[in-house]
Amino acid sequence: MNYLNIFFFFSIVGHFIESILVKNYKSGILYGYWTPIYGLGILIILSLNNALKKRITEKWKRYIALFFASAVTLAVIEYIGGYLIQKFFHQIFWNYTNHKGNIGLYTSIEMSFLWGICSILVATIIEPLCQKYSNKIPKWISYLLLGIFIIDCIMTISNNLISF
Repeated sequence: MNYLNIFFFFSIVGHFIESILVKNYKSGILYGYWTPIYGLGILIILSLNNALKKRITEKWKRYIALFFASAVTLAVIEYIGGYLIQKFFHQIFWNYTNHKGNIGLYTSIEMSFLWGICSILVATIIEPLCQKYSNKIPKWISYLLLGIFIIDCIMTISNNLISF
């Protein structure tokens, strides 16, 4: 339940941050106020950090490894996500061709660097807060969000498949 709560919290927070920072911008392909790539990204960072904790005891070495592992992993996911959204939904939500070091439309070295820095912030600040508060969310809220999320995914996919 802990990881489900973290996924939803950051999917919703990511959606609102992106919507506030970029005017006239639709964040994500789903109808609801969530952008699951952010929730997925946080879960990947947490998983990488936990795996590295088992192998690297010195914090500074672990954070360097986490920086690079997250930068590469999240850039690959960003690229794949951008490609799949364009392929199946005929939309481009982000375009990094104006970035130095862009890797096609969907990712760049600049963004990879940002994801690496964010992973350190997640590991040092956000993870302890998540552990403290995510288990306090009542299970019925988690199940309700999961149900709404599944319905949203089904509606999004079925409405876009009909339009093909």
